[in-house]
Amino acid sequence: MSSTVASPMSAVASSSSGRKSTSFTLELQSMMFSLGDARRPLHETAILVEDIVHTQLINLLQQAAEVSQMRGARVISAEDLLFLMRKDKKKLRRLLKYMFFRDYKSKIVKGIEEDDLLEDKFNSNNTNKRQKLAQDFLNSIDQTGELLAMFEDDEIDDVKQERMERAERQTRTMDSVQYAEFCESRQLSFSKKASKFRDWLDCSSMEIKPNAVAMEILAYLAYETVAQLVDLALLVKQDMTPKAGDPFSHAISATFIQYHNSTEPHLLGQSASVKTSLDSPENTPPPTPTPPASAGQQHLGKTPSGALGNGGIGQDSTKSKQRKRKKSTAACGMEAQSDAIQPSHIREAIRRYGHKIGPLSPFTSAYRRNGMTFLAC
Repeated sequence: MSSTVASPMSAVASSSSGRKSTSFTLELQSMMFSLGDARRPLHETAILVEDIVHTQLINLLQQAAEVSQMRGARVISAEDLLFLMRKDKKKLRRLLKYMFFRDYKSKIVKGIEEDDLLEDKFNSNNTNKRQKLAQDFLNSIDQTGELLAMFEDDEIDDVKQERMERAERQTRTMDSVQYAEFCESRQLSFSKKASKFRDWLDCSSMEIKPNAVAMEILAYLAYETVAQLVDLALLVKQDMTPKAGDPFSHAISATFIQYHNSTEPHLLGQSASVKTSLDSPENTPPPTPTPPASAGQQHLGKTPSGALGNGGIGQDSTKSKQRKRKKSTAACGMEAQSDAIQPSHIREAIRRYGHKIGPLSPFTSAYRRNGMTFLAC
């Protein structure tokens, strides 16, 4: 790869600048809540997640179009996306399982009995078209048998298991209203708004357009990208939370501090800046202003005129109460925002994910485009 590669966040900025007015920000906030974020995810974080997911899918579509051209096909099909995902066995296994359940859902809708569903799980009939399509293609490119073995692999997905455990912990303290909102958020997906999703990707302007099955896979990969962003951001958030007695608590990423200080001062307030010592001038309170000596002698023993009549002390106490209310409201808002994933957490997660050395380097994708690793494959 060339050494003059654009930074990951610059790729996001270029994508958001040329985007259409179609937006999934509100849906993404609900998705992030169902995946482990706070009940009211930050609008700024949802916008950043949307930019990253959009950039990832556009780059994935470009590579899929190149693969389709090499095959001599006129459309982007599921085979092109499966070919791009062939190196990541875990994510490919997850996609194959999704395609199987899509076929299963189609059979349920058509009213086929459950006994028939289990009987022709891997049959090559028309009601199992997605599974058969994937199986035939992987059979054509599989040289070792590893890809075909995934169809019969019932290994537990650790990532899915961790997400379910997190959702269970998240719902322990919910009341009936909050739980109903949570369940509704878990049902959201890009595939349920297929027309809007196609406009969001601007598929009409593409020379080689994805077909229906490819759009289903793209919608699934978009949701998986959001889920992985939330997973990584929660790890970063946990890592950046100071712990008592932790000898490495001072070792905070310089990039994380930079994002806190430069991009979100209005969100994080004083907690974003690097703490200084208690004896520094910044932490020293200003001296109490004193009136001039002549003024003090002139008004000595006299009551200020503003303290008498209608107004005076009553107005001052009312104003002080209003100021206290505003401060308490701002403090509550800051506390609620501190529980949510910040944009700085997303940026730091992307930086670590794309880094060759670090705790997230084993999970880094082998595919790179415009300096950003693919999260979905």
